[in-house]
Amino acid sequence: MTLSPARVHATGVRRLTRTLYGYAFLDDFVLLYPVYALLFADTGMSLWQISSLFALWSITAVVLEVPSGAWADSVSRRRLLWIGPLLTAAGFALWVAVPSYAAFAAGFVLWGAGGALGSGALEALVYDESERLGAAGRYARVMGRARAARLVGTVASIGLAGPVLARGGYPAVGAVSVLACVLAAVTATRFPEHRVRPESADDGWATTVRAGFAEVRGDRAVRGAVLLVPAVAAVWGALDEYTPLLIRQIGFAEATVPYLMMLIWAGVTVGGLLTGPAERLGTAGLAVLLAGAAFALAVGALARSLTGVVLLGLAFAGFQLAEVLADVRLQHRIDDSRRATLTSVASLGTELATVAAFGVYALLGTGMAHSTVFAVFAVPYLVTAVALARVRAATARP
Repeated sequence: MTLSPARVHATGVRRLTRTLYGYAFLDDFVLLYPVYALLFADTGMSLWQISSLFALWSITAVVLEVPSGAWADSVSRRRLLWIGPLLTAAGFALWVAVPSYAAFAAGFVLWGAGGALGSGALEALVYDESERLGAAGRYARVMGRARAARLVGTVASIGLAGPVLARGGYPAVGAVSVLACVLAAVTATRFPEHRVRPESADDGWATTVRAGFAEVRGDRAVRGAVLLVPAVAAVWGALDEYTPLLIRQIGFAEATVPYLMMLIWAGVTVGGLLTGPAERLGTAGLAVLLAGAAFALAVGALARSLTGVVLLGLAFAGFQLAEVLADVRLQHRIDDSRRATLTSVASLGTELATVAAFGVYALLGTGMAHSTVFAVFAVPYLVTAVALARVRAATARP
């Protein structure tokens, strides 16, 4: 019996999305997430040392982001997607085996390298395979659900972190995290990949990088889409790392921190699931979304209560939704042959802005409470919202 093209395409889409959702879930099912800031503090690290570790993580990504994206446009993207989690697993193993500043630093370098290999490669592989199957119009919904799958993994890991930490301490938490990374690598080998190797691959990744930056400089729409990604993603990505310290400073018991983090990320998961309908928001709607999330961030941080934690969850949900929408805009505007490269250029901007955010946080945090610093970081989102509103007004003029 011969299957119809429609049936073949439907089967291909199911394989792609199921593999993507499983990979996304396992990649973020890391029990160390809600407690590694506490691990660093309990090992004796100061706020400046903790911030320097976060910065090292981002700097590693900065150095490797664009070369790895260009590499993903030249070689098998699927291969990079299974190598990345294995590097991350090695970093986590170091953290719990020999907890020290040097081990934490080495672990973040490995984690940063693993993340850089997947950044750009995953989005490019999913978009190209979706386009091949005639389902490019579903990309926003699929990636929104993939983000939601990641967040479900995060929420599940946060929920399990408390009991596992209480029973087996940091070594047990680390062991489960390493296992999840290994399973993510195995799942990545299931990704379909039918991309024809581009002729430009023979010129090396450096040529691909130059061509990608030339496209950013020469195309205003691409440039705006590339810049929007870090404007949306960087600050809340940095604040996420300090959220456990904020919750503990508010007065909640250490054992309660993972559960409140789970509450926050449950809200973020809902935000990821709303990507499909939210794609119709447009520029003005995105500006309103960012302004509302910024307001919730400031009020929630300053409330210093359970209600404030809920508002933080709403703020992060808004930022998550806006981040996916920014990625969708970018994917619709770039050429297939440089898709991973330009996605990595946007990620490079995110990492650079995140490093700056870590530095500013460490500077402000020496004299301010965590709640005050969180409120201050709502300002960049208000600026971005105003900029988007101005762009919308300018394009609406005759």
